Amino acid sequence: MSAHVVARRQIRGPNPQYRTLLDTMVLTERGARFELLQPDSQKSLLLSVSPCKNNTVRILIDELQPIKARYRVPDVFTPSSLSSKDSDEVMVTFNSKGKLWFETLQEPPSSLWKETFKEFVDIKANGPSSIGSDLCLHGFSHVYGLPEHADDLQLRDTRDGEPYRLYNLDVFAYDVYSRFGLYGSVPLLVAHKPDRTLGLFWLNASETYVNVHYSPSEHQVTIDDQTPPAKGVQKQTDVHWLSESGVIDCVVLLGPGPQQLFSQYAQLTGYQALPPLFALGYHQCRWNYNDEADVKAVDAGFDQHDIPYDVIWLDIEHTDGKRYFTWDPEHFPEPAELQHHLQRKKRKLVVISDPHFKFDPGWLLYNEAREGGHFVRDREGQIYLGSCWPGACSYLDFSNPDTRAWYSGCFSLEEYKGSTPSLFLWNDMNEPSVFGGPEQTMPKDAVHHGGWEHRELHNLYGFYQHMATAEGLIARSGGSERPFVLTRSFFAGSQRYGAVWTGDNVATWEYLEISIPMILSLSITGIAFCGADVGGFFRDPEPELLVRWYQAAALQPFFRSHCAIWSKRREPWLFGEEVTAAIRTVIKQRYCLLPFWYTLFHQAHTSGLPPLRPLWVEFPRDESTFSVDNQYMIGGALLACPVIKPGVEEIKVLLPGSDEVWYDVHSAESYKGGRTLSLPVTLDTVPVFQRGGSVVCRSVGSGSCTAEYKELPLNITVALSSQGLADGELYLDDGHSFSYRDRKAFCLRRFNMLSGRLLCAKDSSAAFQYTETSRMLTVSDLNLRVTKDWEIQIL
Repeated sequence: MSAHVVARRQIRGPNPQYRTLLDTMVLTERGARFELLQPDSQKSLLLSVSPCKNNTVRILIDELQPIKARYRVPDVFTPSSLSSKDSDEVMVTFNSKGKLWFETLQEPPSSLWKETFKEFVDIKANGPSSIGSDLCLHGFSHVYGLPEHADDLQLRDTRDGEPYRLYNLDVFAYDVYSRFGLYGSVPLLVAHKPDRTLGLFWLNASETYVNVHYSPSEHQVTIDDQTPPAKGVQKQTDVHWLSESGVIDCVVLLGPGPQQLFSQYAQLTGYQALPPLFALGYHQCRWNYNDEADVKAVDAGFDQHDIPYDVIWLDIEHTDGKRYFTWDPEHFPEPAELQHHLQRKKRKLVVISDPHFKFDPGWLLYNEAREGGHFVRDREGQIYLGSCWPGACSYLDFSNPDTRAWYSGCFSLEEYKGSTPSLFLWNDMNEPSVFGGPEQTMPKDAVHHGGWEHRELHNLYGFYQHMATAEGLIARSGGSERPFVLTRSFFAGSQRYGAVWTGDNVATWEYLEISIPMILSLSITGIAFCGADVGGFFRDPEPELLVRWYQAAALQPFFRSHCAIWSKRREPWLFGEEVTAAIRTVIKQRYCLLPFWYTLFHQAHTSGLPPLRPLWVEFPRDESTFSVDNQYMIGGALLACPVIKPGVEEIKVLLPGSDEVWYDVHSAESYKGGRTLSLPVTLDTVPVFQRGGSVVCRSVGSGSCTAEYKELPLNITVALSSQGLADGELYLDDGHSFSYRDRKAFCLRRFNMLSGRLLCAKDSSAAFQYTETSRMLTVSDLNLRVTKDWEIQIL
């Protein structure tokens, strides 16, 4: 679909000009507010500018006297407010191109305002209500963010095509290198230059478009152009936001560095939830495992082939006629016993729960929802009837707090028959997906709690289901256990409730390749627990592609294999011993690295730093990193460059930082930074480098799941910097409860290597292995408790 008629109207203009009425200005400790007047229409707006959290500024524009309240997005910002620092440097100009646009609400005319899309008619009772504005980012020529799009990490100049669209949709086998909106939206744009990182957060949940214009534009600065840019020409990026409705609510996050920006954004919309440890293990899924015997056979297959895994998943076919919270009586007659079977091996089961309820007056849960007023209604006030997997169905109105509370209660062990504490959840189709609806979603004039039209809060729908599901699992345990919920649709703040995946991808090399920038875009916009379906959801991967996908995904936060009902079976042992061995190796390496991953998630949960980081986050002054999106950092210590093309015998790896030392984690060979390395590769090669100056902890040995790996001894790998220094952290807790938060029951250890001493703090000495050529220190077989203080002196 091309840009919405509202966006086209704004882009083409002419834009109404507003006068600032300075005599209306009010200055308080919380900021300034004043009126804007549009002379032609004599309509007035109220603009407020307020420093809010730690080095951020909020710009809010609404009608001065609307005929009724305009929608303001609730529940995304977290409570708290801090003052802002001052800066003399002009970094952002609001409305620099005069594109401020604000269509005021109108009293309903005798004939209602209509918009037609194909066979669908959208009626706007109060007329068009779109808003927009532009912001100029001075000195910036690299911007990122705005997920979810199957596109490069760095946003492209949109002058040559469509704007970036933020409108959550169920897109079947989505196109790659497209600015079309996918399953979720985070309206956060991140700009970076060597001495500054800043963010623009546009809090609006209606259909939104974003235009990006770089100046000088790309064709002005090509290598072939013999005419250098005129002296004094300043780089800048102009960003134009357009939304269908709501108010202008824009927060500028001023950094100044990437880490401060992530912290500011986390303070604004919430920190990544700390997942239970099992959720960082490997997940095995398909649509669908046939029955209880099938599940048990796949579970046994992992043990027979010595491949660790933690969770097996059931898609929609596990239910009784696509009624969620039920079990197919023929194929899953003993669901609790199945969960106990898995739990005895310390493994979990995940089942799907979509937001649509089958239209079935004979189903108790449907009747409860109907009688409780929990369904979305159409513009005539009747329960909205759409279509999805069950056929005719109605859609829960998760924007209603009462509906969320009712839905959360459905997950209690008493209500959810056949469930146990080792059952966890998956929210799918929650854009919401409506078969046969406009763009396969809900009509914009459907009505939610409070009388709000669906157009106002469309992009929040999945966010609210995710919230209600996570809260239901927490309540199930009396508030003591961490939930695990995966969602397909999301919004800013979804990180507070669990994990996200990139939806229905395809088993081709280009989808493996695009998964990396997609996951990096999610990571820098708060959605840190993210991943892509290993092997591709649609179609069947060739063995080489499957191995390469496992290698890449094992080095990403959420690690799940999944495929469609039409795809061939894809368990790791079905492709011959060479493929099985390669997959076994990378899954085991993932499990050994879990102490490091878990520590990174503790950092995300407490500081907002994502576990997966574009290179520029760790090397903010190194301009050679600014457009790289085929390799990335895992924390500050590991650099990964997965092989993502077929038949490759050599790859190029950028090792940033001319003063850095990098160590190949497999060979321990050291390389100086500030260069591009040509590395020979075989099917078994997974290029990973440890950064000099870091300490990485791994489990030593093997097991069948995270619970067993957690009991294994630790190996500490110290990679010395060029100055002979190194440091790192290790976070430990029980791996499943909120005791770390409520009782401070956790252990955070810091390792330091300086002056020939490795300190976990003090005391004790032991033997070690040190290779002078690689400057790598491996400490093992020490029988030291990581929870105690100790020191190793190297003489």
